[in-house]
Amino acid sequence: MFEVLGYLGALFIGIVLGITGGGGSILTVPILVYVISLNPIIATAYSLFIVGTTAAFGTIQNFKKNLVVPKTALQFAIPSLIGVYLTRKFIVPNLPDTLFYFGSLKLTKETFLMLLFATVMFLAAYSMLKTKKEVENIKVKIKNKYIVFVQLFFVGILIGLIGAGGGFLIIPALIHLAKLPIKKAIGTSLFIITINSLVGFLGDVQNSIIDWSFLLTFTTISVIGIFVGLYIQQYINEKYLKKIFGIFVLVMSVVIFYKEFFHKLF
Repeated sequence: MFEVLGYLGALFIGIVLGITGGGGSILTVPILVYVISLNPIIATAYSLFIVGTTAAFGTIQNFKKNLVVPKTALQFAIPSLIGVYLTRKFIVPNLPDTLFYFGSLKLTKETFLMLLFATVMFLAAYSMLKTKKEVENIKVKIKNKYIVFVQLFFVGILIGLIGAGGGFLIIPALIHLAKLPIKKAIGTSLFIITINSLVGFLGDVQNSIIDWSFLLTFTTISVIGIFVGLYIQQYINEKYLKKIFGIFVLVMSVVIFYKEFFHKLF
């Protein structure tokens, strides 16, 4: 029963990605953990493959529309993919099962990753709910290329830890630092996410036993959802849907905070 719900979730992820061009991947880990009951470490690994493959299909479509800037994508991808790969290959496998004790409080590796994921979900929801005017008013003061390299490296570490694409972090950087228009920023971001996610997954292939049958089935259903979403997109108002989805992600982040923090830590 839960496996069926999980596959329906995979379809939903793809539909949302197809309609909004991003955001659906943020639901992959919660579905894998809370519906399929996978360990969070395995869930973040599988999420990288699912997100990377899904983003690849979006990238192909954007290449056809001339909405990808490969040179910029590679400039931004190199520091972040180094961070992703090193995180999945060395950091995640070597995190201690219990990070620390504080009296009767115990923070495990799995709980830490889910709390971190909930934080990123909250920030992603905030990004989706911002008005166009608020987005345009954002000022990025740091333009030194070495500082940008370090920032993107840490974005890669974050992507590696939570198993999500990080588009809500990459797109503003492409707009303000690479001076790309929004549509090209989204298309180029999907290309970067494809590279980051699949390279990060290579680190897991070397450390984990992968259930390819489940993973390929889940990913295939998600990809089918993309094309369903692209069809639906013609008939609905994307702006309002993105707001609704942003609220949904916000609520989900609060639920995960509550479930992980109060139920497991106390």
